[in-house]
Order: sequence, then C-alpha cells, then structure tokens
Amino acid sequence: MATATTIAPVKKKPLPAGLPREWYESHNRRLKAMRLAISLLDSGTYDARRATNRKIRTMAVRTGVHRPSNVTCKMVRAFIQAA
Repeated sequence: MATATTIAPVKKKPLPAGLPREWYESHNRRLKAMRLAISLLDSGTYDARRATNRKIRTMAVRTGVHRPSNVTCKMVRAFIQAA
C-alpha cells in the first residue's frame, strides 16, 4: 500500500534587485510551475492532458507550494508537454 509523503521544499536564493515588479511575478510563477511539473513527472504524470488543475493543486499541497492559479496550472501543463 502506497503512503503519501511530503517532499522537502527547495532552498530559495535572493533575486537581483532593480527589476520591474512584473519580472519578479513572472519569474516566481515560472519557478513554481517548473517545480510542480517536475514533481508531477516524478510521480508518473507524463501526459499534459492527465495533469488536471485538481491534480496539480494536490501536488502543490504535497510539495509545500502555495495553491497555484489557473494560469500557473496552464504553465505546468505546457512544461509537461514540452518534456
């Protein structure tokens, strides 16, 4: 019987200063989407069509990432499709 395990979050590094706020927001969104895509690929979800918003958000809870928005979920599927 498989048990749910919690995956340790990644250590964060400081971002460069002086860039527009939109850059930081998109950068952090891409990082979150990439982390979630990697976690989903590691768990066996290799098809972007099977990565539903619900499955992505469940993985976010397991990995300790804040709940992703619909835009971030779409980005996760794009990363999985590109892999």
